Amino acid sequence: MKADKNDFNKYSEAIDKIQEGNNEMIELFNEMEDDEPVIEYTPEVLENIEKAKKKYGSGVVDEKINTVVGEMLSWLELEDVTIDEPDRDST
Repeated sequence: MKADKNDFNKYSEAIDKIQEGNNEMIELFNEMEDDEPVIEYTPEVLENIEKAKKKYGSGVVDEKINTVVGEMLSWLELEDVTIDEPDRDST
């Protein structure tokens, strides 16, 4: 393919932009972390959650679960704990 200086510059700029995009994607990929669930539900509980969502809708089920879990957590003394502390299980 024949190209003049203007075409060459356009292609060169386009290749540079593609390379920048590739570098950004590689950086994002390298920064990824495993998505670990906050709570490990049993298969039976997961199945029942899915059934409830189909019957009542995700919003209703999410609200109910958050209400129950929030109430249960209110029974625990958590004021002296910070999020950046290591987990008990990981020490």
